[in-house]
Amino acid sequence: MNSSDLTKEGFSGFVSVKELMENKNLAPNLMGVYAIIRNSSSKPKFLVKGSGGFHKGEDPNVDVAELKNNWIENSDILYIGKAGSIGKKATLRSRLDQYMRFGQGCNVGHKGGRYIWKLEDHLDLTVCWKVTKEEPRDVEARMIQSFKDEHQGRRPFANLQD
Repeated sequence: MNSSDLTKEGFSGFVSVKELMENKNLAPNLMGVYAIIRNSSSKPKFLVKGSGGFHKGEDPNVDVAELKNNWIENSDILYIGKAGSIGKKATLRSRLDQYMRFGQGCNVGHKGGRYIWKLEDHLDLTVCWKVTKEEPRDVEARMIQSFKDEHQGRRPFANLQD
C-alpha cells in the first residue's frame, strides 16, 4: 500500500500539514479515515524533542533509536487514522484539528500518530482523507492490515497499535 493506492481508493485532500494547521476547514465535516504521507525519499531526520503536546500529562517524546526502529524504508504512508463513528459527532475536520493542534504543542485528546511530530520535516508531510459511510474503525483496521500484509507484519511508522 502506498499513496498512489490511496488515490485509487478514493482518498482526496492531499494537503500539507502546514496548510491544514492554517485552515482546518480544508477537511470535510464528515466521518472517515485519513493518512499521513511523506513524499520525500530522503532518509528521515528525527528531532530529539518533537513539537507534540502532552496528553494527560504524558510526554510524547521517545528516544530517537525507537523512531529509527519503527521506520519503514520504501513506504510513503506514515500513519493511518480514523475519525468519527456511526452515531457520534466526531468528524475528519474535528479529529484532524485535534491532531494538528497536538502537533503544535497543545494538550488535546489525541496522541495517536505522535511519532509524526518527531520528524524534522513534519510540516511538509501530506494529509489525505476518505469520507466513508462504513464504520471508520473497520476501514482503518482493513487498511492497517493491508499495510502489514505488504510489510512483513509491520504497521505504518506512527501507528503504534492495530
